[in-house]
This record gives sequence, C-alpha cells and structure tokens, in this order.
Amino acid sequence: MMQHPIIFSFFSGSGFLDLGFENTGYKIAYINEIFPPFMSAYRYSREILKLPEPEYGYHQGEDADVSKLTQGNAAQKLNEFIKDARKNNIIGFIGGPPCPDFSIGGKNKGYLGENGQLSSAYIELICQNLPDLFLFENVKGLWRTKKHRLFYECLKRQLQEIGYILTERLINAIEYGVPQDRDRIILIGFKNNFLQDIGIKNDFIFPWEKYIRYPQNQVFAYPWIKNEPFKENSFTYCPENIPQELTVEYWFLKNNVLHHPNSKHYFQPRSGINKMAIIDEGDDSRKSFKRLHRWRYSPTACYGNNEVHLHPYKIRRISVAEALAIQSLPANFSLPENMSLTNMFKTVGNGVPYLAAQALAESVIDFLGVETIL
Repeated sequence: MMQHPIIFSFFSGSGFLDLGFENTGYKIAYINEIFPPFMSAYRYSREILKLPEPEYGYHQGEDADVSKLTQGNAAQKLNEFIKDARKNNIIGFIGGPPCPDFSIGGKNKGYLGENGQLSSAYIELICQNLPDLFLFENVKGLWRTKKHRLFYECLKRQLQEIGYILTERLINAIEYGVPQDRDRIILIGFKNNFLQDIGIKNDFIFPWEKYIRYPQNQVFAYPWIKNEPFKENSFTYCPENIPQELTVEYWFLKNNVLHHPNSKHYFQPRSGINKMAIIDEGDDSRKSFKRLHRWRYSPTACYGNNEVHLHPYKIRRISVAEALAIQSLPANFSLPENMSLTNMFKTVGNGVPYLAAQALAESVIDFLGVETIL
C-alpha cells in the first residue's frame, strides 16, 4: 500500500500552496524559499497552525537558489534527501517560479528575465531528480502570450523527452470558491514508469473538473453589482441572486478580519484620502486604486506594481487580514507582526489561493487512487 506523497516544495513563499497540499494528506518534507522574510513568515505560520517541522528542513538564501541545486554540494544534498524519502514513498515536487517576466502587467521579459530563467531552472531540477509527480504553477501569460508560449512548449518537450506524461489546465481560482478572479496555468506531470507501476495507462483522463465548485461560465453570468456610490461605514444586504460565498464581504465576516492578528496592518496614506473617498464602491476600472465591492469577488490579488485595492466601505486600503481572506486562507492563518507591510502584501499576492491549492491536491490524490493513499 502506498504511503502519503512526500512533497518537496520550491519557491515556497509563505506556504499557501503547501498548506493546501498538507491539509489534503500530503507530507511537506522540504521547504525552499530564497527570500528570508518569506521563510520567516512560513515558519511562523507553521508554528501558529501547529504543523510539524519538515523532515528535510527549511532552506533559504543561497541554500535555496534553485538555479544552483542541479550541481555541486547543494545538488548532492538535495539528492540525498530525495533518495532517503523514496523508501516506499511517492515523491512529488510542487512550485510556482516567480512570474513577473511572463505577466502582461509585469516585466514581460520572458525567459530572458531573471525570474523567467527560474522556470527553466525548476524544470531542470525536475529532470535531474525525477520525482514521481510534479506541479508547476505560473501566470496565464506564459500559456496565452505567443512569445512566451513557445518557451513554455519547449519546457514541456524537455519533460516529455525525459519520460513525463503531462496534463495542463488554465484554472481560475474562483472556480474553487476563492472570492477572486485569478487565472493561472497549472502543469502537472507524472513519470511514465510510475504510472505503469500503479496501473494507470498513458491515455488517462485527469479529473481537472471534479473539484470545481463554481464553473466559470456560470460564475461570470450572475448579475453582479457593478458600481455604487461610496458611503463610509454603510450597511447593505447581499443580493439574493448571486453566490454570497464568492463575495469579499462573506470572507471578511468568515475570517473575522476585524479581530484578526493582521487587522491593523494596512498602509496609511500620507495624502490622497480625499481621492479615496470619491471612488465608487466596486469601481475597479482604473489601473490602481481599485475599490472592491463588498458583494462581488475581488480582482486578482496582486499587490505589487502599484496595484492598490481599497476597502469597499472604509476610507483606506485593505488590510493584510482582508487580503488573506481574499486568498481564502483559513481564519487562523496569520503573518508575523514584525514583517514589513511591503513584504506582507507581496507574499500574500504571490501565493496560490488556498482553496485552489487544496482542490489541485485533491485532484492528484483522486487520480492516483484515494483508497491507496489516505
């Protein structure tokens, strides 16, 4: 009988993707994040959530440079961890390399950019260590933009040549109950001989749609309220003809954001308060200073590149607690108080929405045969 999959996590950030997998029965054994503040936040959240220490440790700084994990002492150390973990276990790699070089709203430098090269490094790492399965997450620009798509297809061929069977889907986080319109390309691969060993044929159908709770064609067809005049501290009822659980206000209440440890963590503007007060509730048409509507889902939670989301009925930007709710994190997930506001919002925006991560993890377990794993 197969044991729980052992997961090696790369570009871990503060662990949103990992948490989705861990709470679905996987064992997170190795955590890799090059940016120390994010790793500190990850360790803090694991302590708060009372999760076990990863068997093969936390790796940050130079020790976590994925581009250097394919050679020298770092590669040998990782290989030893993997060799030890392989004893009667399924080995999985999961990770979403930093993606602004493929983002239309970001740097758009593609594979030549510093972050773009990390996608190549992650694929090289997979090819060198040959995990039984892997997950690769990135922005839709890598999949949809013509010049980036060529690079993406080259990565896929590299994986296929080494013996991986691939399946992919452009997902939207809202499909899984996340109150956010967030597209991402997900590529999942399985080693051909691994599938043969467990009796799965190469012409398999992966259950991408099984864990979708809100099909996109239905979600975006609801009569969502567009804009309403902003009224500070106003109260309104949720319309009856929309799914309330996909609205930001539902999640603000669900996560009790006003009493969350990160409730007071938001940027205090030095100026521009008057400007905030004249933006309609729900007006997200501008490049920045988008005001959320309490009874609608949020635009993608990307808080870099001057992307500013305003609270629906308060004259301020949203708090870290509210941003975590928009990412569908459990109410007891929090970030350390000594983390800078910039890093807090950056790590929240970079993370994979928790409910989407959980659904992806469930899909893989379902595909492999839940009765043989859990």
